[in-house]
Amino acid sequence: MIRRLFPVAAVLTALLSSVLIAPGLTSAPARAASYPKPALTHWTPKLVIPAGARSARFRSPWVSTPQPSTALIPTWNVGRMPSKTWLNVYVRVADGSTATRWKKVAVWRHAINRGTRRTFGRQADSLAYLDTDVIRAQSGRAFTRWQIQVVVKRKSPAVKSPVLRRVAAVTSTYTTKSAATSSTTMTRTVDLAVPTYSQMTHRGHYPKFGGGGQAWCSPTSTAMVLDYWGRGPKKSATAWATGVDRQVDHAARFTYDSSYRGTGTWPFNTAYASRQKTDALVHRLPNLRAVEKQIKRGVPVVASIAFARGALTGSPISATPGHLVVVRGFTATGDVIVNDPAGQTNGAVRRVYRRAEFERAWLGGSGGVVYLIAPRGRGLVF
Repeated sequence: MIRRLFPVAAVLTALLSSVLIAPGLTSAPARAASYPKPALTHWTPKLVIPAGARSARFRSPWVSTPQPSTALIPTWNVGRMPSKTWLNVYVRVADGSTATRWKKVAVWRHAINRGTRRTFGRQADSLAYLDTDVIRAQSGRAFTRWQIQVVVKRKSPAVKSPVLRRVAAVTSTYTTKSAATSSTTMTRTVDLAVPTYSQMTHRGHYPKFGGGGQAWCSPTSTAMVLDYWGRGPKKSATAWATGVDRQVDHAARFTYDSSYRGTGTWPFNTAYASRQKTDALVHRLPNLRAVEKQIKRGVPVVASIAFARGALTGSPISATPGHLVVVRGFTATGDVIVNDPAGQTNGAVRRVYRRAEFERAWLGGSGGVVYLIAPRGRGLVF
């Protein structure tokens, strides 16, 4: 999928497709009179593997959706993830008497020196299929119930158990949407002091991790938010990297998806962030008013956007079918203050985008997908 990376090839794709689609959108979005609010459900199992065992399992109950839904994005958080341990993540959905088999979403581990970190193929049936890390209903279908299962594993009982802290999923009736620009709730400018890192200063670094820095918008955004909270990796953990802002290289290495061949798999970024002592979720927010709520609480938001040629004034790139940025604040009039990692230098990362253009790029590009990341115990507001 091309919805969450920023390599040169993706820009060329966007430029070629922009003559076929409405400005600000990467594809024709779903249109409806109204869009029900996405629904997030989460658990905190704090699951560990029993002594002498090699695995343990968390399985959620069946969860009913507020309305027939067409998309589900899972999330998992860990408290400890030693080498030689990993998680298998499964989801299934149902509508009436029709239920899918368990779809294997991912094998996730923090360290990949002796294993893989990857998502899986479509596993399509008559009701749904897997689109990298999103369970999507088949055209004309919807699901009304779902379950998630996470199996925690270790190579041998002698290996210390990982800790599965949180499991969550967000369901929605759409994957993109068009809507009138939301009115702002801001009465003054709020600009959080999120550090600015350019993915472009890492151009050519470690191409085995998704092509190098020019494609690392997602881990660069994740690294900025972690450092805002003082939760980035220790210097000793980045000693293998070269150049400036080595925490960006670290994030890219530990979010890399060997199946997707990139670093933009949404729940891999939040799982990585959770390993740095945070609560971290992939969510789908309905509009920028919901982002303003987070900013007022001091929580920066990583947003997934996409736009056609010239549709985001002031962007360092002319078009993209998928890009991640950090929303760090809003002006008093509601324009969006971001750290855009596509800026050529750290000093060119902070940008202010027009509210209408940014909201269209975000909702029309990903349907409002965000990463919410904050230190454990702060109490993220969903």
